Amino acid sequence: MSALQSLEPGNHRLACPACGRGPKDKTFGVTVQHDGAAVGHCHRCHYVENYWPDRGPTYRPGRAVSRAVATIKRETLSEYGIELFDACTGLRGTVGEQYLLARGCVVPPYDGALRFHPALAHPASDHIGPALVALVTHAETNAPLTLHRTWVRDDGSKADCDPPRMLLGGHRKAGGVIRLWPDEAVTVGLGIAEGIETALSLAHAYKPVWACIDASNLAAMQVLAGVESLVIAADHDAAGIAATETCATRWAGAGREVFVVMPDVERADLNDLMQVAA
Repeated sequence: MSALQSLEPGNHRLACPACGRGPKDKTFGVTVQHDGAAVGHCHRCHYVENYWPDRGPTYRPGRAVSRAVATIKRETLSEYGIELFDACTGLRGTVGEQYLLARGCVVPPYDGALRFHPALAHPASDHIGPALVALVTHAETNAPLTLHRTWVRDDGSKADCDPPRMLLGGHRKAGGVIRLWPDEAVTVGLGIAEGIETALSLAHAYKPVWACIDASNLAAMQVLAGVESLVIAADHDAAGIAATETCATRWAGAGREVFVVMPDVERADLNDLMQVAA
């Protein structure tokens, strides 16, 4: 019998059945639905165990691990990531929507890549709470790569967990973006920024927008077919300025219009200004 059958609906942290090092070694994250279906995934060895009331348990072995393991990057989103994103809901009427509004952000459309989970387990702490969950896809091919998670409060602050933002372990992010507006909304122009909140601040003046996750991904943003104009909401720090210059040079060299929006305040981004204005 699968141990997942005995768990109550919600999110749980357990010792991994495959690589667990004792009852306090809680690397095995489990989500149990109200119908009894359960999904479990180890963030270290990637052992997967599912339970379906009508089909029983299924298992996928993890990889052998030691206390020092070289990280193996997946090229596409894992089954666990797909199931987690499918378990999320839209933002409307949730703590996630209140978080964005409190930070002065535009709430993106329902068919974008940003969703909400009401009680997501944090893989590096005992925290379980509401989180924004974003699907990261390759900017050119749209292949799903990983998930970006932000644990939040409805007052616009991030949850008390360290770190409050995380990508899925063992997944590739290079070349990835968060399509806050879907491809169908991108016609001749596109706005980009490093972070989700910065991109959604830019959306007050310009949309559609995507988030590039960090400075390295923004710097590497490839020129996209059919997009003739690019607006970059740059972070005013050394990494953000360098990334913006690299990206802007590439797009301008390809004959595209490039506009840069950057706060006058050092070490600030557009969302910092939105919160001050609020």
